[in-house]
Amino acid sequence: MPITKKIICNNENMNSNFKADRRSFVQKMALLTGATTLGLPNIMRAQNQITMKNPLSIDKAEVTFEREPLINSYGFKGGYITRLWQVVTQLQDNSGNSTIGLGIQSPLWSDSKVASQWGESGSSALMYNLTNRAIQLVRGQSFDSPIHMIDAILNEVHDYGIKITNNPKLRKTFALNALVSVDNAAWLLYAKQNNITSFDDLIPDIYKPGLSYKNTKVASVPAISYSTSESEIAEFGDVGYYVIKIKIGSPGTQQEMLEKDMRRMSLIHKKLAGVRSENSPTGKILYYLDANGRYRSKDALLRYLDHCKKIGAFERLLIVEEPFPEDLKEDVSDIDVKLAADESAHTDKDALERIEMGYSAIALKPIAKTLSMTMKIVKLAHEHNIPCLCADLTVNPVLVDWNKSVAARLAPLPGLKDGLLETNGAQNYKNWDTMVDYHPRGRASWNKPVNGIFNLNEDFYSESAGLFLPLDHYANLFKH
Repeated sequence: MPITKKIICNNENMNSNFKADRRSFVQKMALLTGATTLGLPNIMRAQNQITMKNPLSIDKAEVTFEREPLINSYGFKGGYITRLWQVVTQLQDNSGNSTIGLGIQSPLWSDSKVASQWGESGSSALMYNLTNRAIQLVRGQSFDSPIHMIDAILNEVHDYGIKITNNPKLRKTFALNALVSVDNAAWLLYAKQNNITSFDDLIPDIYKPGLSYKNTKVASVPAISYSTSESEIAEFGDVGYYVIKIKIGSPGTQQEMLEKDMRRMSLIHKKLAGVRSENSPTGKILYYLDANGRYRSKDALLRYLDHCKKIGAFERLLIVEEPFPEDLKEDVSDIDVKLAADESAHTDKDALERIEMGYSAIALKPIAKTLSMTMKIVKLAHEHNIPCLCADLTVNPVLVDWNKSVAARLAPLPGLKDGLLETNGAQNYKNWDTMVDYHPRGRASWNKPVNGIFNLNEDFYSESAGLFLPLDHYANLFKH
């Protein structure tokens, strides 16, 4: 069974420092609110071009979490995880509306240096403190929308993270990951306050062009980690998956990493090369590689790609995600495979920088960088004709459907006829079957891939994947 925890900080110095910082934050919010009479927020609103509805008003905020164990250690980004914190935020307004928002913490994904320094539990506890900071900042506040809420608090939460991790180069994705449950609950509260009952109506008009597609099929993409067994790899081909994500960037030095990755690719391709897939545009299984920023030079990646050519796997490479570390700011347009930005595209500004460097796709993570930031990145990508796909963070069944709701509305990648959604929770969570029943529509047909495909019928769209239904299990965590 999962372990449920609440963390309460009683350190007087920390409380004192927070009160001072909160006063500063409230003063900033008051200046913005007071400036309405001068028309200044109208300028900001015009820049965001969000149709004004009732503002998001938050009276009370609370957070807790459960730890869900994995079946086996899950290896990526040069490290491993064994359990994931399921963070649950409850927001309430003074009209009696209450919502539950979920988030999954992954310090290893969001900032591997913090995970390495503090360990799995320590880094998760630090990220959870950022979530606590966020709910203290939003409690008793009003915002034009959840997007404006994230805009208002992101830098404050990130700065706090820098302090408590003692890491001046803390990646902004660490803060965004900590904000997912707050953002998730905020969108649902905003929906209640504006009588919104569908996912389509939740999307502000300015962001709809990039989220206007309506896929009837979305390819389910499992993941092969460092520890996935040969029998599991073979099984992916047997059940009909036609896009498979492969984690590269093995632990060790750059030379050790490259050698391990090449051996691993040879093994995987040997297992899957002869498998035919009826849903694949080529009739063959396609490979989606994810280096999580582990390749520190273009030369190393090119050597790996040369190996893929040598063994006959290169023609199957659909995409290579986040090959280089964030600080490697080189033009990549000369690499003859589609490169996607992921962790390095923290915000829409960062995504634009990657596009200008030659990245030709973006892996979206509304379940890891907030739905609010994802909408801004989608808008930017759409304006630059950059295709997007949705990647996983080993999230729970409810968040899979939040991710799926975005993937369903993205145009397919060039050369594909279906949407694309990585989801590996069913492979990795020990209690996955129990967690499915925490989702009020967890047993719906759209949640059961058939031959590697999620079939999205009219019920999926008309019911908004069940995302607006109560989450009793998670709500009960707040009952005293």
